[in-house]
Amino acid sequence: MEDTRHTSPSWLSTGVFYEIYPQSFADSNGDGIGDIPGIIEHLDYIKNLGCNALWINPCYDSPFKDAGYDVRDYRRVAPRYGTNDDLIALFAAAHERDMHVLLDLVPGHTSEEHPWFRASCNANPTDRTVPSSSVTSPENDHLYSAPSAEGAVSAADWGSVTTSAATTTSPNAAPENVSERYIWTDSWIAGGDGLPFIAGEAERDGTYILNFFKCQPALNYGFAHPKYAWQKPALGPDALATCDAMIDIIRFWLSRGADGFRVDMADSLVKHDDEGKPATIRTWQYIFSKVHPEFPEAAFVSEWGRPYESLEAGFDMDFYLDWRWDGNPNGYNMLLRNTDTPLTRDGDLSYFNADSPTGIKGFLDQYLPQLRDAERLGGYFSLITCNHDTPRVAQRLTERELKLAYATLFTLPGVPFLYYGDEIGMRYRAIPAKEGSYVRTGSRTPMQWDHTANLGFSTASAENLYLPVDPAADAPTVDDRMNDPDSLWHTIQSLLALRHAAPALHADAGFEPIVASADTKAFVYRRRAQNDAASDVSHNSASDVIIAVNPATTAARIDRSSADNLPSLAGKTTLFVIGDVTIDGDALALGPQSFAILG
Repeated sequence: MEDTRHTSPSWLSTGVFYEIYPQSFADSNGDGIGDIPGIIEHLDYIKNLGCNALWINPCYDSPFKDAGYDVRDYRRVAPRYGTNDDLIALFAAAHERDMHVLLDLVPGHTSEEHPWFRASCNANPTDRTVPSSSVTSPENDHLYSAPSAEGAVSAADWGSVTTSAATTTSPNAAPENVSERYIWTDSWIAGGDGLPFIAGEAERDGTYILNFFKCQPALNYGFAHPKYAWQKPALGPDALATCDAMIDIIRFWLSRGADGFRVDMADSLVKHDDEGKPATIRTWQYIFSKVHPEFPEAAFVSEWGRPYESLEAGFDMDFYLDWRWDGNPNGYNMLLRNTDTPLTRDGDLSYFNADSPTGIKGFLDQYLPQLRDAERLGGYFSLITCNHDTPRVAQRLTERELKLAYATLFTLPGVPFLYYGDEIGMRYRAIPAKEGSYVRTGSRTPMQWDHTANLGFSTASAENLYLPVDPAADAPTVDDRMNDPDSLWHTIQSLLALRHAAPALHADAGFEPIVASADTKAFVYRRRAQNDAASDVSHNSASDVIIAVNPATTAARIDRSSADNLPSLAGKTTLFVIGDVTIDGDALALGPQSFAILG
């Protein structure tokens, strides 16, 4: 297999992403559901905050049994969000502001209503065909060319062909047989060989394998070790046909101005894969061998959680995901959610909870090896404030604790992701499930803009909202937080401005822990721009910084006697501070719940 590792797009070095759950961000037409024009209206807000890139959760046509992660048509924007032209206009508007946009790719499964699946259900194999989706008609071939160096084609240039191009095929193209596009057994009474399956739902003599919900039949990327005739080999002809279909979808949106994709459950393609996911890695290497040469500036971030695998597969970034199994936290969980009862403060051992005794060492023991893997492979291991699958933390941590937490996350290596509303301290709400969200629903409520009707999210009547807004009298809003100079919003804005200006805080700058203990809270680390990382001579303040955080309620003092690798603080000044931090010779005095960047 060809080595597809490549140089990550240069724009990621200074990237800061803002994740948008589209149905909950901004409703422009008063139907109670957020939409793409609503996102466009708030691009200046996002840019002003300090984020220069977007990750938009799935906005494709869907029956919404899993909030859009059950895709019915990858090439069509769901009508409730707008049109293909609206999405292309969003790409153009973002690019005008030097911003980038990632869409959400769901490669592992589709909706049961997808035309591929409906055709694959037919009893007669000759009826399991769909119009070819991988061949465009000659008059629309230009739609599949890579964007020019000056950027993607503007929305106006696409005209009315953008929507029709989604389904237009060459009149001479042969129909595509999708018999093996999904994983079907060869008998109506066959089990799934340990995988979840559905029987009795189709005329076809077979059962089909699922990912997650009943409505999400698994696409066929093959098996690492086929045991039965119905199990096709990974990277065999049928699996490669599925890969090629997904490559065509990737090309479709990249050629229209998207800047890349966050990829849902990227490690789950090949079934019964071995430890280390070698077959899934080779599958992604095949996909990227076709995509990277054509779109070298496109970025791909994997929902994988193991950068030593995902970056080998060809991704540019991986997330440090929040996991907690049987009460055992991973490193990221130790920082913000180290509790089995995430809606209450009692018993929370999170590092940033000032009342907990937890030091930073447990996090670093897990984080550092993975960070070094990412550096070795030329990619990024990225941190999130939260996401659409994770409980928000504002109902459990104080605003001061959140300031320290986000300041730390935004100054660690990698490309950070800020979840919409975290900048104002939006709270998780225990509300009934919506569109298959279950316990995740409470992190997906409408953005809180101001104190007009529905907190500024929509002009619809309250009963017609996608989800109810926070009814509390003290529900935080953007207006409130922007008008309070001491708010979390302003802390994030100031910090992100410094991050953009200081090479030492860019995604690929070096990282060196200086003070990191298991039983004390103070954490001190150094960040150095790449061209300064090998030198110990004096540095520009923006290219060599010392960062210190003390989440405890008691003060801490750091000097050479407690940290022999503490560099000289002579000439250092405070570039950013929360709380009381002072330099005393070569000692650092950290007040309770304090944070500082020294350069």
